Amino acid sequence: MKVPEPNFAHLVRLTDDTGLFEHARLAVARREHGYCTDDVARGLVVTSREADPSAELVRLAECYLTFLNHAQAKTGAFHNRLGHDRRWADPAGLGDWWGRALWGLGTAAARHPVPWIRDSALTAFRLGTSQRSAYPHAMAFAGLGAAEVLRADPGDVDAAALLSDAATAVGPPGADPDWPWPLPRLTYANAALAEVVIADAAARGDDTALGTGLHLLAWIRDVQSGPRGLRVIPAGGWARGEERAGRDQQPIEVAALADAFATAAAVTGDRAWEVDLDRTVAWFLGVNDAGAVMWDEHTGGGYDGLTAYGPNLNQGAESTLALLSTLQHARAKVPA
Repeated sequence: MKVPEPNFAHLVRLTDDTGLFEHARLAVARREHGYCTDDVARGLVVTSREADPSAELVRLAECYLTFLNHAQAKTGAFHNRLGHDRRWADPAGLGDWWGRALWGLGTAAARHPVPWIRDSALTAFRLGTSQRSAYPHAMAFAGLGAAEVLRADPGDVDAAALLSDAATAVGPPGADPDWPWPLPRLTYANAALAEVVIADAAARGDDTALGTGLHLLAWIRDVQSGPRGLRVIPAGGWARGEERAGRDQQPIEVAALADAFATAAAVTGDRAWEVDLDRTVAWFLGVNDAGAVMWDEHTGGGYDGLTAYGPNLNQGAESTLALLSTLQHARAKVPA
């Protein structure tokens, strides 16, 4: 199966001089829905992973970084929703968007090749680390940003404290071997919880905690495996004892698995995790329950979900970034 190179054309299409439009009708941006910090932060993660970005991709990173600086309050919290009228629709808070903002800022601070972008991102990241969220997913996303900073600077005290707190926020594994997940319900981007436990354990050199994180990742992988490839948790989630829906599978769930598999492979050196990473790429290329390709090769956009009737052909920011992120990991794999 030939894996395509990341195509940023649709990301460019969804971005104006303010930020990244959240939704699209097919490949056309829906301006009336405005922007959200969640997606802009994801955009900064993806653009910062490019080691040799074009001038256009640098412009996107600059735009996303500026948006996040504007979204951040003096407390370190973030607004999430900005209307096309450039007015915030919510107070600054510590939900998932705070965590993803720190993920984006931490990635830019650690990886972006432009020095002023790294410096500005690190300043905003440090302000954000003064806060902690009550939500495990938000803490996990923030912890992944902290892990990025620590890889670049292992002595960063603020990042180490945030990463440790993020792993603690995930909670201990469940006692039931049939449901070791630390939460009673699987929702969205589930693998990020296992990934932050793995990242924290690796940073501290804790083999026991690393084993726990890898076990959680293997379990969430197995739970999301089907006869035709990945069968990820659909929108709406799933808990034991419930009937599990087979469709409305979300690309963000596949991308979270790809992120976690890439981290597990890097930490352990075990190529088996790269085989799992191949399965996430394959899901976008049609190895899924519907046998449906989940991206538009003409626009570069990712489809918004896998429904009972095939792909949702709208190409919003979240799904497009999920596609790009997964393809970046595939490109970065060490040749066998």
